[in-house]
Amino acid sequence: MTGAPASAAGGSGAKPVRGGKLGTAAVNQASLWNIANILTMVRLLLVPGFVLLLFHNGGYDPVWRSFAWAAFAIAMITDLFDGHLARAYNLVTDFGKIADPIADKAIMGAALVSLSVLGDLPWWITGVILARELGITLMRFWVIRHAVIPASRGGKLKTLAQGTAAGMYVLVLTGPLATLRFWMMMVAVVLTVVTGLDYVRQAVVLRRRSLAAERAAIGRTTEALNEAAGSPGAGAGAGAVAADASASGVTDAGAAGVTDAGVSGAAVRVSGGSTAVEPAVRARDGAEAER
Repeated sequence: MTGAPASAAGGSGAKPVRGGKLGTAAVNQASLWNIANILTMVRLLLVPGFVLLLFHNGGYDPVWRSFAWAAFAIAMITDLFDGHLARAYNLVTDFGKIADPIADKAIMGAALVSLSVLGDLPWWITGVILARELGITLMRFWVIRHAVIPASRGGKLKTLAQGTAAGMYVLVLTGPLATLRFWMMMVAVVLTVVTGLDYVRQAVVLRRRSLAAERAAIGRTTEALNEAAGSPGAGAGAGAVAADASASGVTDAGAAGVTDAGVSGAAVRVSGGSTAVEPAVRARDGAEAER
């Protein structure tokens, strides 16, 4: 976009790399006023405009419905581009993460509800599609702590079928085209249900795997702690060294100056895997020499 600030390309003024990896720094640096977010906001603003155009002059004027179709088509086209631009040019922001799915659901929901209010689209179709979209959105929040469900190819095909069918219903079509739009909507409904069930399956599998991994990690940690607690400690090592020193004639009042701290220090080295017990050996040799 001509005249866009440097921050719109990632906030740092550097030229964005197409298809580059998206990191946390890029997400934090992306400006709110970038091209991806602007397209999302345009789509949000088109929702009330689309509804007004659709219902203008009673809702059955072919000319005004053509204008409404144009607004709907622009909104669907921006839906195709804003996410791609955000990922390709590191323009992902928290606003975009929230606003983009809201804009998607808003324009499609407005079209379906408006068409049902006008009597052009059966309410059961609107109910099935909206229930699926709301349910999948809630399900994503349910499993977001465990994993993120990626958008599938079927989900993208579903969105394309819904947009095409709804757009055909917005236009005043007759004859074979009217029949074609009905079957296109049936395809969209089938894809909506099938992909919805597939998302549910993915969510259940991902949640089970995540919980199993968490339990396994907790089990490994507990086992490691138990092994550490059951292994010979510094106290046992100290007792062994003290017994050896006593058998060699080293007493508490020995002239060599062997103290509890010295023996404990040797014991620590032994328990740590070292076989060096030179302080205790030297103390024993000194005591024997004095005798």
